[in-house]
Amino acid sequence: MKYHRLGRTALRVSELCLGTMNFGPQTSEDDAGVIMDTALELGINFFDTANRYGGTLGAGTTEAIIGRWFANGGGRRDKVVLATKVFGPMSDWPNGGGLSARHIRRACDDSLRRLQTDHIDLYQMHHVDRSAPWDEIWQAMELLVAQGKVIYVGSSNFAGWNLVQANEAARARHFLGLVSEQSLYNLVSRTIELEVLPACRAYGIAMIPWSPLAGGLLSGGVSGATKGRRTRINPRWEAMQPRLEEWETWCAEQGEAPSAVALAWLLHQREVTAPIIGPRTLEQLTGASMRALEIQLDIEAMKELDRIFPGPGRAPEAYAW
Repeated sequence: MKYHRLGRTALRVSELCLGTMNFGPQTSEDDAGVIMDTALELGINFFDTANRYGGTLGAGTTEAIIGRWFANGGGRRDKVVLATKVFGPMSDWPNGGGLSARHIRRACDDSLRRLQTDHIDLYQMHHVDRSAPWDEIWQAMELLVAQGKVIYVGSSNFAGWNLVQANEAARARHFLGLVSEQSLYNLVSRTIELEVLPACRAYGIAMIPWSPLAGGLLSGGVSGATKGRRTRINPRWEAMQPRLEEWETWCAEQGEAPSAVALAWLLHQREVTAPIIGPRTLEQLTGASMRALEIQLDIEAMKELDRIFPGPGRAPEAYAW
């Protein structure tokens, strides 16, 4: 397992990030514990969650599962770089969500309680809040850092100009600002290459891609299902079937599973710090995810993947002269 600096910080995180969204609604607590224990054994020290995760079991369920796992001891908490998120509604009341200073502070305390820890290593804004002034957001985050409840602040699902706006506001306050951004990024969805990735590069912001397999599109779903995979048919498959069949044929010619190649492609992107893998089973963790770390894609392979799944180009040339 390799370790990378988290953006411009000195913090080192594994090249794969363990996503926990399935813990609770899709994966039992016992199985989740085995997955987290195995992740540590494999050298994965970067875990990602959110206060909203829990599905039909209720928001906060996933954080509580992780908290009980931490409580089992064995140095688990000290080994993990823990990331969680704030933004989504945690109640039906008017101030139960968003990025007001009130909600940020309350949500942080609630996450700490569920996670059974005294600090969050990376506290991420799950979405931009267009109604919240940056001075309000940053004064709340500064207080949490001063209190020792939060160490670093990140974002998720921000546009390029949101990253610039946030970090320039933080700079004016002599605050570190955003050190990471979670975005939808995979071979099928490459929009962030236009402006988000350049902004991350300019500001030293770590890129943490979510949905590396495009919701199953890149995991071999056209040719057939594999154990543990969602059986619901993705409506995007029909429109993309010719391209996906070409993709799967190419992967087969390389002797590699499509899911492993899709993840390996992300690992070859220089802006990417750690793609988020979200295993529902132990097999998904120890199989394609680990194999992806060993796959080396040469220049010709990268060109072929660009041909099958062309990127959007560079801004502004992609949409201007």
